[in-house]
Amino acid sequence: MPLHRPLICLASLAVLAGCASNPIEAQWSDPQLTANAPLKGARVLVVCEAQDEVLRRICQDSVGAELAKVGVSPVAAPDVGTTTSAPGGPAPYVSAAKAANAKAVLVTSIAPGQTVARPGFTVGLGVGGFGGGLGGGVGVSAPVGGTRVATSYAANASLTDTSTGRLMWTARTSEPPTELVSAQVATLAKKVVAGAGQAGLY
Repeated sequence: MPLHRPLICLASLAVLAGCASNPIEAQWSDPQLTANAPLKGARVLVVCEAQDEVLRRICQDSVGAELAKVGVSPVAAPDVGTTTSAPGGPAPYVSAAKAANAKAVLVTSIAPGQTVARPGFTVGLGVGGFGGGLGGGVGVSAPVGGTRVATSYAANASLTDTSTGRLMWTARTSEPPTELVSAQVATLAKKVVAGAGQAGLY
């Protein structure tokens, strides 16, 4: 049995590595626009859309930081506030991208998905043997702490060529439910930028 444990560990590590190397659940790219790393060293307008202003700003900062790591120069989009409906897409930002001499517009829309309620820890108290040795018992349980709510978030991303308005790449990724929403958004930003890199954009 001990001889098999290293093989099991190696297999587990391989699975984890596979998950890390495939950060995108679904994606599409235009091979005519994504060939030869067109955005390497280019300026890209970074747009984030979310129902919450805090999440929008975390997303925009995180996407910009990740782009800078791969040799892309991020340009923050004009501050137009949040969105509470369907994503607006790149069209409203194309003129701003042209003014900033940005080659493309990267729009990342953050939206909540599944919500999971996690009740607090429960303590049970049992008493048995009442009635002169006859079988019987009383059980009491009470929750300790309140119910916690964890929500999963997903990101839909698109890269659009500024000069032609053509879609270069689009993808979707998500995170499992956790209470650390800001960490989820930062991870989604990292996945979006990594996925665009795997598609050959930079």
